[in-house]
Amino acid sequence: MDDLVLRGMAKWPNVPAVYGWLALDRRGNWLLQGDAITNAVVTEYIGRNYEHNDSGQWFFQNGPQRVFVELEYTPLVYRAMNAGGEGLAIESHTGKPASALAGAWIDENGALLLQTERGVGVLDDRDLEAALPAFLDANGNALPTDALEEVMALVQQGQDAPVWLKLGDSSVKVAAIRSAEVPGRFGFTSRPAEPSGQQPIASAR
Repeated sequence: MDDLVLRGMAKWPNVPAVYGWLALDRRGNWLLQGDAITNAVVTEYIGRNYEHNDSGQWFFQNGPQRVFVELEYTPLVYRAMNAGGEGLAIESHTGKPASALAGAWIDENGALLLQTERGVGVLDDRDLEAALPAFLDANGNALPTDALEEVMALVQQGQDAPVWLKLGDSSVKVAAIRSAEVPGRFGFTSRPAEPSGQQPIASAR
């Protein structure tokens, strides 16, 4: 977190939290009351101060005030940074690179979820094509287009298929998952709720 934020937390430790103002969509856009935040300085500030508590609730620490985030899907959104024939490279929507895969899943809608050292996140759907060369067969070879489409369809339907995903030096078998299972499986809360007894906040600081 920014030093200014840490100092604010220390100076004013009991500022009530904010709920229902900030959201993250499945393409990594921050939304304030439903409207996309487009100012790069603001989005970078949010990203640097984006954390989670032990209950799996994600928040933006805005100085001394904690602004809880509603998640359209996952707490992180990954974006492909590779170009041309380079191997897959990704970073989170907060601008942090990820270099190691611990798991990869395809849900019933065809979304690709990745577990990295940064946490779980969905790959921006606009970047799926850039990730296709990183899908491999059991021998570590790139899958031809027809074979890739076939195995991807099987996984999307919830079936087992011989397909792996490679990121850097790590390679994991791609498994099926249902989108409704994702929050519980990975221990996060999509819609943080205001504790009973807390007075509603009229506006974020």
